[in-house]
Amino acid sequence: MLISEVSKATNLTKKAIEYYINQGLVFPEILENGYKYFNENDVEHLKKISVFRKIGLGTDDIKAILADEKGEVLQKIAVQKELCVQREKAKQAILDQLSIGKSFAEIETTLNAIEQNQTVTDKLLEAFPGFYGRFICLHFARFLNEPISTPQQQAAYKAIIEFLDEVPALTFPKDLQDFLLENTRHISAENIGEMNEQTKRSVENPEQFLSENREMLTWYLEYKKSDEYKNSPAFKIQEMLKEFNQTSGYYNVFIPAMKRLSGSYAEYYQQLEIANEKILSKYPEITRLDNGCLIRN
Repeated sequence: MLISEVSKATNLTKKAIEYYINQGLVFPEILENGYKYFNENDVEHLKKISVFRKIGLGTDDIKAILADEKGEVLQKIAVQKELCVQREKAKQAILDQLSIGKSFAEIETTLNAIEQNQTVTDKLLEAFPGFYGRFICLHFARFLNEPISTPQQQAAYKAIIEFLDEVPALTFPKDLQDFLLENTRHISAENIGEMNEQTKRSVENPEQFLSENREMLTWYLEYKKSDEYKNSPAFKIQEMLKEFNQTSGYYNVFIPAMKRLSGSYAEYYQQLEIANEKILSKYPEITRLDNGCLIRN
């Protein structure tokens, strides 16, 4: 197809198509007469680009998405957009406060907290790959909205940034990467938010959690004993995560720093420990709740 035909097929202007070519998003064949020829794949790319542009993605993000066959980049961007929406709501609240006479000095600490939240969550997404990174990022984001007002909090924030900058890469073998991607492809940022809320409720009321999930827990305990489970990709991934968390500084650097940084996280962590004691007293072999993640004992 020539550019005039592609323009009609994609509902894009010729100038827009030329722009996407110049940005390296689509690569039509150059014919001997100098005309550009677009194959079916080029047309499909342009249709996708049109959609991504309409939902506010820039050309750099689109280029990364189109080059990523597994879809991980798109999932990562979805989480970033979710967090961006949350921050924009917080900024809107600040704007409302200013409109009713609150001073700039009074809102400055809140604005700084929004910026610090973004720094930590962006680094979390970079440090931990795939679904695990998205889950960890959204789990901790809700505890990062408090202003830093003490030297202890400032030191904790610095420790978190240093940890995330220096933490070794968490890399799964290809077969486990493929398994994790295939089995988490359908899980959206909204789904992860719901999972976090379910964990929060189980921490706040472990007795109810045990009562409502007794049948599932009984089945899981039996399944854990099986060779099928011990040879499964899920078990291997869980073991790798457990080893990584123990050796990377996640437990002895990141988590203690989070407790010092965020009063709400310190309170949540205390609830988590109480819930674990109650759950493990009845089910010693059950998976424990570990900062919002499930880690096998």
